[in-house]
Amino acid sequence: MTKSSTPAGVHLATSTGTLYGTQIIPASHLPTPVVLIIAGSGPTDRNGNGPLAGENNSLKQLAEGLADHGIASIRYDKRGIGESSAAGPDEVDMRFDTYADDAALWIQQLQVDTRFSSVTVIGHSEGSLIGMLANKKAEADAFVSIAGPAQSASIILRKQLQSRLPDALWQQSEQILVALEQGNPVISVPLELNFVFRASVQPYLISWFRYTPAQEIAHLTIPVLMVQGTTDIQVPVSEAQALKMAKPDAEFRMIEGMNHVLKAVSLDPEQQNASYSDPTLPVVPELVEGISQFIHARERLRGSHHSLHRNVPH
Repeated sequence: MTKSSTPAGVHLATSTGTLYGTQIIPASHLPTPVVLIIAGSGPTDRNGNGPLAGENNSLKQLAEGLADHGIASIRYDKRGIGESSAAGPDEVDMRFDTYADDAALWIQQLQVDTRFSSVTVIGHSEGSLIGMLANKKAEADAFVSIAGPAQSASIILRKQLQSRLPDALWQQSEQILVALEQGNPVISVPLELNFVFRASVQPYLISWFRYTPAQEIAHLTIPVLMVQGTTDIQVPVSEAQALKMAKPDAEFRMIEGMNHVLKAVSLDPEQQNASYSDPTLPVVPELVEGISQFIHARERLRGSHHSLHRNVPH
């Protein structure tokens, strides 16, 4: 990262608490493009780290890499996570749409900031769907999906549970899933399934299951780039291919040997596990370069469009 791009704290005041993040703005006499980076599922913070996975600094490294390419960024702790934990409601009051509303507010804050020439949303994993929904509320100039699933969360959860639960328990979980997919809370949950279907989390699951990323991305009218690594053990390549089918005009980059935390790692389980908590392992340079090329190409298009308008006699 260049010395001129010093990270600084940034915050977003909402009606239900303040969200905190980090901004990096490369030194420039002209407005620069900016990206809003949205982290993935669970308690993943602005840097791509979580209490379960460990510290890998994937999103921090992505932001620093983009700064070296003249692209500013904001990455933030989602509501209820990290420095934004005080803004998190009780679990029973949390909704998936709240994350999208928050991201839309960040987009709006960036759009009125004269230091920036354009706003691109980058969503990683679950953050990809959040970014799609945010764009419906506050349209950015472009959207980048990294390791974004195409199927609804309920379908993904169904597959995970089927491979882990004994048959009798799987049958019960399937009944609960079907009810939640239909928007109906379930009063009686077996103790063994409380970790995933407890009563207090059901309203959130219902709000989340409502969305299918492949359907949502098809609605976007802005330029889209999809990026997927071939050694991602969390979101398989087939998900990226399904997203691409849903949005045929999107640009698509398959990065050989990139895993879910954006590092160059083989499919070996030990290497995969180690990479999730290794901040010394850099993000794959091809990822940073690909996103940078996508954004700068849009900037050049916008520049030529503006100069055309200036040269047209009125």
